[in-house]
Amino acid sequence: MAGMATHVITGAGSGIGAAVARRLHARGDDLVLHARDAGRAKELAAAFPGARTLVGDLADPDKLSWALSHQSPPDRVDSLLHIAGVVDLGPVGELTPKTWRHQLNVNLIAPAELTRLLLPQLRAAQGHVIFVNSGSGLAAHAEWAAYAASKHGLKALADSLRHEEHGNGVRVTSVYPGRTASPMQAKVHQQEGKEYDASRWIDPESVATAILMALDLPRDAEVNDLTVRPGR
Repeated sequence: MAGMATHVITGAGSGIGAAVARRLHARGDDLVLHARDAGRAKELAAAFPGARTLVGDLADPDKLSWALSHQSPPDRVDSLLHIAGVVDLGPVGELTPKTWRHQLNVNLIAPAELTRLLLPQLRAAQGHVIFVNSGSGLAAHAEWAAYAASKHGLKALADSLRHEEHGNGVRVTSVYPGRTASPMQAKVHQQEGKEYDASRWIDPESVATAILMALDLPRDAEVNDLTVRPGR
């Protein structure tokens, strides 16, 4: 992606999202960082000088349209990177509707709605939508039903969007990282009752490298699906 580009990023506060934001910020690109509230937006603006913010709660996707209408989204979007996510483990017999809805809202419905709202800007720039999915978007295991369902749905969203927008020049990539050293992974280990050792898992910077490879690929090619697994 030549020259200064505008990237809208969710999940830039930690883990993979922070690593991607740091890399794009360091090379001088224009960042528009999503934040769930004004306090978080202030923190992100301080961490990434010059970046703009968009505030909206991904857990309440019905209100994202209203939230963006009261702000100033960019006129063009070269990439929309969906990196934010939540996870709550539990067997199907114990998962409540509230737990299901929270993960589906943040991990699937909010990305769909944010994409819808920014699609005109993506089309204008012939931009790139990157969905940071998960290994759980390809296979589901015991106690991962709600999270895996949200990520399987995210794969379907990406696949459909790719077919719909190919003629408009919009590229769509799904990235499926394995377990990555991040606050989310620490929470997963806590829920699993296991000791967390960050050195065993993928460094977020490595996933960021894979994402930027897909983002910067010349226009004659497109990465549709990219799986990243721990190398140890």
